[in-house]
Parts: sequence; C-alpha cells; structure tokens
Amino acid sequence: MVACVEGVPCWADAMLPDLAAGRRFYGELFGWTFAEGAAGYRPYTWARLGGKDVAALVPKSDGRMPTVWNVYLATADAAAATARIREAGGRVIVAPRWIDDLGVMATAADPGGAVFGLWQTGSHPGFARRDEPGTYGWTEVHTRKPRVVDAFYRTVFGYEAGETRETGEARSGPRRPADVLLWSPRGDPTDRAHAVAGRVVIGERYPVELPAHFLTYFVVADCDHASRTAQRLGGRVLNGPEDTPYGRFAVLADNQGAVFAVIDPSSPE
Repeated sequence: MVACVEGVPCWADAMLPDLAAGRRFYGELFGWTFAEGAAGYRPYTWARLGGKDVAALVPKSDGRMPTVWNVYLATADAAAATARIREAGGRVIVAPRWIDDLGVMATAADPGGAVFGLWQTGSHPGFARRDEPGTYGWTEVHTRKPRVVDAFYRTVFGYEAGETRETGEARSGPRRPADVLLWSPRGDPTDRAHAVAGRVVIGERYPVELPAHFLTYFVVADCDHASRTAQRLGGRVLNGPEDTPYGRFAVLADNQGAVFAVIDPSSPE
C-alpha cells in the first residue's frame, strides 16, 4: 500500500455521464478491471489493476457538472486543511464530510480557480499501486496566476519549491515566474526524485477559454501506442506525443471528454 503524507496526491476518480462507456475505454487502454460498489450512498466503480485499487469512475449526478478527472491531495485533518485554504485565498466548494468509513472528503479551488479534492484516510488509504504502467503517475496544476498559486500551496500544504524552468531572459529585468515548478513535501529534498506535484503556467499559446485545472497523468509502457489506442476507442489526442526530460507524454481526452495525460517515464528526452 502506498503511504500518503500531507499534500501528496493519493487518489483520482473520473466523473462521467456513462460508466459503462468509461469501463470499456479505460479497461482496454490501461488493462483495468472494475468492481461495483457505493461510496456515500452513490454508485462508485472501483478501477483495479492486478486486484489492487488504482482509481475510480463516478457517475455524474447532474448534467451540468463537468466530465473530468479529479485528483485528491492527502491531509491528516481535512477540517484544518479547509481552514488554511480559506485563509490563503482559496474557496471550499464541498465542506469536509465522511464517506461511509472510507475517509473524509472535501473539494476546494485555489485562487486561480483550479479545483482539487482533499482526502483524510479512513479505511481507504488511496492508491494501492502507482508509478507503473496502468496506474497514476503525476499531477500538475495549470494556472494563469503562478505567484499567487505558488504561495497558496506553500501555505496550505507546506510544499517546497524545487526544480524550475524560467521563461524570458533571466539577465535583464525582473525574473518572470518559472513556467514549470516542481513541489516536494515539507522537509523533503527539493529535487526531481522527491517531487510529488507540479505547477505549469498557462501561457499565450493556450486558448483564452482554457480554465485553470489539474492534469492527471497515468503511466504507460508506450506513449504512442496508448495515444493510438485512445483514438481507436473514441478518444482524442489533444497534445503530443512529445518528448520531455521526464518522459514521452501526450494529453488525451476519453470517449466522453474527460481530459488526462499518459507518460512513459522510461524514455526521457
């Protein structure tokens, strides 16, 4: 079982209008099997790999809700975390509440508008497998307010800023915020090996309509093959595949429009 500490992404679920279509898509793409259950008196489809919980699919209760992948950040005390969120300029969308005996869930938005979940462990500690093909691998918040958002997550979770890539010229004039910033948990070394999440600036090359958001990555053995498979299953390739220092990745949308990314970390640029 993967241990989760404060601020570490510990769970992900997709909110979909058609769970059967979601099972077909992700079952073939990632090799997941599924178990039907309930969480908080609503249907909840557990996604498993090798019999271990790796994610979940949730039915949309209202057609106006987004079709989206949600990421949950671990906290030892959801009530205290939501208090820090408010004090740091964020917004609490769903106040902390117990979900059966599984744990305490809350939903919040940072000052830039990106939505994320909180998870305080009960009987469900989070990912049972991760960082291997077919499982969760990474998350990053995409924002237009990097300075405000950086300060927010440092206050709420104690993130330490690590590796960066600066935009613009560093030698003349004030530095602009790094377009990519890696975060490590409080007290951990600020290097790539200890990073648990990242922040990306939504730059001018993105459409103005694109809202701030969290992007969830799943590990695959072959990024190009996964992209072709997603297309064959009715999904779309939104960006890539392309090589990065962290691996070859692509941003995809599933057959219902939920956006996520896949990455093969074994092939860094």
